Amino acid sequence: ATVMLLGEVCTRGCRFCAVTSGHPGGAVDGREPEHVAQAVAQLGLRYVVLTMVDRDDLPDGGAAHVARTIGLLRERQPGLLVEALTGDFGGSEAPLDVVLDAAPDVFGHNLEVTRSMTPRVRDRRCSYERSLAVLGRARDRLQRGLVKSSLMVGIGEADDEIYEALADLRRVGVDVVTLGQYLRPTPRHAPVARFVTPDQFARLRR
Repeated sequence: ATVMLLGEVCTRGCRFCAVTSGHPGGAVDGREPEHVAQAVAQLGLRYVVLTMVDRDDLPDGGAAHVARTIGLLRERQPGLLVEALTGDFGGSEAPLDVVLDAAPDVFGHNLEVTRSMTPRVRDRRCSYERSLAVLGRARDRLQRGLVKSSLMVGIGEADDEIYEALADLRRVGVDVVTLGQYLRPTPRHAPVARFVTPDQFARLRR
């Protein structure tokens, strides 16, 4: 199961994402880590993904909140596998290290789209190179966990740009990459440029 932490309002506004964009004003539910740990234990899950909205309104981007949730999950349910799928924390290494030091089994940060599509569809505060730097630092610091990223396709990129992105992810040490077809959540979001066929996905997999 996947749980989104730190509320439902993101401080960024990417053109592919249906999460509400706004300014939470620093509000955080301090009991959320305990509630998440309790719910996951009651459900008897074996694998949980902790994702988050971007919280540029918080000094640490919400890193301590995520790390605390990981710790409480481990206390409640030894043996549980935890994946932390985070934002870029504004490029600051200190909050990123707080999450990495909590030792998730999988650390994920999504590149989202290719280099040329980044300024077109990601929030202006996002950066292709910064995302690669986050993933590279995770690979350097995460001793036993896997590092994971994801790309959407069909949003306007060319195939050779996807291959470039895959090479970049390999260069910084990413272990796992997922590829998914972009689907437009509402007419206000970026349009679908193409539907990638199963054969094309098979080539990308190879």
